[in-house]
Amino acid sequence: MNEELNIDGKSIAPRANNQLKKKYQYVYQWIEERIDKQSFQPGERLPSIRELSQQLSVSKNTVIRAYQQLEANQKISASARSGYRVSHNNPPHSASKPIPEPGFVDLMALSKTIMGLPVSREILPMGSAHPDTDFPAINSLYAEIGRHSRYQSHIPSHYQLPPGNDKLLQQLVGINRELGVTISKQSLLVTHGAQQAISLSLQAITNDGDIVLVESASYFGNLMLLESLNLKVIEIPASPVSGIHLDALEQALQRWPVKAILINPSFNNPTGYVMSTADRLRFLAMTRGIPIIEDDVFGGLAYQQRPLPLKTLDQEDRVIYCNSLSKTLDSRLRIGWVVAGKYQSVIEKRLLTDNMGSPNLIHSAVAQFLESGKYRQHLGKIRRSYAKKQKLFHKLFTQALDHHPQLKGHYHLTQPSGGFLCWLTLPEHTDGQAIYQQALEHGISVLPGSMFSTNQRYAHCLRLSFANYRESKDWQRGLTQFAAIIASHASPSS
Repeated sequence: MNEELNIDGKSIAPRANNQLKKKYQYVYQWIEERIDKQSFQPGERLPSIRELSQQLSVSKNTVIRAYQQLEANQKISASARSGYRVSHNNPPHSASKPIPEPGFVDLMALSKTIMGLPVSREILPMGSAHPDTDFPAINSLYAEIGRHSRYQSHIPSHYQLPPGNDKLLQQLVGINRELGVTISKQSLLVTHGAQQAISLSLQAITNDGDIVLVESASYFGNLMLLESLNLKVIEIPASPVSGIHLDALEQALQRWPVKAILINPSFNNPTGYVMSTADRLRFLAMTRGIPIIEDDVFGGLAYQQRPLPLKTLDQEDRVIYCNSLSKTLDSRLRIGWVVAGKYQSVIEKRLLTDNMGSPNLIHSAVAQFLESGKYRQHLGKIRRSYAKKQKLFHKLFTQALDHHPQLKGHYHLTQPSGGFLCWLTLPEHTDGQAIYQQALEHGISVLPGSMFSTNQRYAHCLRLSFANYRESKDWQRGLTQFAAIIASHASPSS
């Protein structure tokens, strides 16, 4: 008797003749299509033989044969005690498309519109990349700021010139050391958040109309910086799991005169990917001589261990390292820093003329807070908290999505190993902008993927934050409703 397959809700009864595909080939094709369309990402664990057998209503032997053939064709690889995983040599689906010509960014209007829309009753705050501030250390921090504000009234007014408050610089040296970047305080410049650090770095190493290479998807704030500085952009496709596609990067470097590279390789915003150490070394080797700006604002939020920063692996002193306390403490502080190496003097000049001094009150208070040792304790708590939230959020949300047949098996939700952002890839014809608008009407804030590219490449994607996730009925009901909204926009034919 021929086995009937239930592929995506359609019953298929293969016949035993050479003109039609064999049963396992349908399963092979089903998996291959999802690898190509990023429903299964490089390095991601595939469903177990039993799970896929039940999902597709086929025998275990049929699944085994399909997996064996996929492994023989190097699409997947077997892992000891963890089943099968997608091979890393499968390029992202978008990597197979031609890399667009360098072009100017035009995102300011869209970003201002989206960021400026009010949320009347925010039930699920998943749109912003602000950290969870519901921790005892944050209360201690603002108590310290209050004490310093009273002290400031008793001393003469003055500017805090670059590189910044001496005690704060000393504390930031220790924070950088724990991140894997060993420096002296003479190597640091304190900035108004990481955004200013990146902006000053771009101004130091580029001129009007120069070409800057970025990974894609890319943080919209960095894209807007490139737009404001009238710089051209080349977007290199990146896997939401393993990062920038290095073969595509190599092709771009051969075609165009790239003046700088801006990259966020650890717990990337928006996708959450982490570039492996091997890929970091290969990246540095193939970009030899080109200035690199490393955005590492989520680097301190690794759940376990993460690869060393590009700055530490750099042998040419060309990586400009930018970071801040916005994701580990509070984004309202606006304390960032830059380790610029051979570009430090020109960046310091620009910092002085831009600011004519730093906010003395915040810098002195934060320095005192960091010196107390509470920051290190706080880091341990928030890392454990975000790791737990990620697992709970992923489980609850995927259960809600899988409830809808048109979504099950047709989406990919990243599970980052640090930070608090994840990336939802939906069927290609799904309108993420429409989902965003409808969700907002129900008090659910997210960000559409169209904000993270200079074109519509990610119009079917959404960026989500689980920083403020809570184990509550509100979140359970909200995610169920959000999944229903997504399902109403998903194309059944995708």
